[in-house]
This record gives sequence, C-alpha cells and structure tokens, in this order.
Amino acid sequence: MKIWLSGAAGHMGRAVAEAAESQGVRVLAGVDRVEADLGFPMVSRFADLPEGGDALIDFSAPAALGELLPWALERRVPLVLCTTGYDEAQLEQIREASRQLAIFRSGNMSVGIALLRRLAREAAQVLGEPFDIEITETHHRRKADAPSGTALMLLEAVRGANSQPVFGRHGRESRRQPGEIGVHARRGGTVVGEHEVAFLGDQERICLSHSAESRSVFALGALRAGAFLIGKAPGTYEMDDLLAERLQGI
Repeated sequence: MKIWLSGAAGHMGRAVAEAAESQGVRVLAGVDRVEADLGFPMVSRFADLPEGGDALIDFSAPAALGELLPWALERRVPLVLCTTGYDEAQLEQIREASRQLAIFRSGNMSVGIALLRRLAREAAQVLGEPFDIEITETHHRRKADAPSGTALMLLEAVRGANSQPVFGRHGRESRRQPGEIGVHARRGGTVVGEHEVAFLGDQERICLSHSAESRSVFALGALRAGAFLIGKAPGTYEMDDLLAERLQGI
C-alpha cells in the first residue's frame, strides 16, 4: 500500500510514518506547514503531492479540510480522516464529499476501542435500566478537550432513549438520578489514553476498559483503515465497518 500523510510533522503523523515503515507501507509524501526530515518528500500544499497513492491519512486540524477535500475530490482519493473537532458545517462537507469518495472517519482509530464500543453497546442492551452506567477517561496533562472524543463515542453507544449524560458531579446534592450516565475526565502525567465503561447493578458490577500504551495503536489503526478503503465504493465508513469485516473473516 502507498499513502499520503497529512499532518506528517505532528506527533501522530510521525507515529503513522514509523508504523508504516514497520508494516511495509510506503509513504509517498507528507503535507504539513512545518518542515521536517521524515525520510520522504514533504510539501506545504496538497496540490503539490505526487500521484500514485492508494489513500490519504489525515492527522492534522479541522482547518485543513478546506484544502484537503477539493484536492481529494479532484483526484478521487480515498480519505482516512483521523482529525477530530469538525464543526457541523464541516461534517456536512464530508458527508457531501462521501457521495463521490470513500471516506473513513473515526474519533479513535484503535481497533481495541472499536471492540470496546461494540461490547459496551451490547452490554447496555442486555443489562438494561437496573444497571447504572459510568464512563471514565484519563489522558495526559496536555490534552485540551474534555471529555475525550472517545468517551463521547462510548456515551452514544450506551445511551438509551430516556438517559441523560452528566459531565462530572460536585456539590452537596449530587445523588444519582434515574437515567443518568456519568461521564468523567481525568488529566495528568503522560497517559496516552484510558477508557472505562462501568455497569453498576445491585450486588454486582461489570467493567469494560481499554488502555492505549503508545500512539502506535492509533497509527496502526489508521493504516488498517487505509487498507480497508482500497476498492470500496463511495460512502462514509467507520471503525464498526472495519471491525465487522474482520469478524467475518474469523
């Protein structure tokens, strides 16, 4: 597989480049406003990327979408969008582009997180209202947003029609109310990412968790997503689709 890499000079871009080398994937070129010597050509504009790739993997920023999408549409390039923080207008642009392109988008590129989300959804359906649900996530001290995008993905996976999220609790009157789903964020140290979904019932509890020990987990997931897109029809794809395809092969 041959790829282009957007946001190549960032932490995740470098992680993808390193993972690509270990997996025998060739990075044709990277695009970033920051200059870097990564062992492959670097450009500052999408228009200057060479021909010949199978997919573009993007770990940049929402602002890059305005240049990225027109380039991809012109060249009919499959996209793996790993960037988070798009606003509703940008999400609509992505949906519109997916009528012509195969676009893979996820707030977390870990296959393990995709499995956690699937298991949490099934657990919520089986256990039902008698079980209280609490979601906890932990990240490094420099992470700006809270709760994490992954925690919000897990929330949507377990959220029922009559449930409401509560983001943290404080004060003298903070007793749990029926239908609440607690979502809690911890920040500190150099933690790459930890997520837990706890189902708390009478006399028993079930906890599902995932810990990322390095950024390579997300880089490898992005490469798997790129390989998944090869030959796919235009449309929007996510980790659930990749996971379903993997499970069919078991």
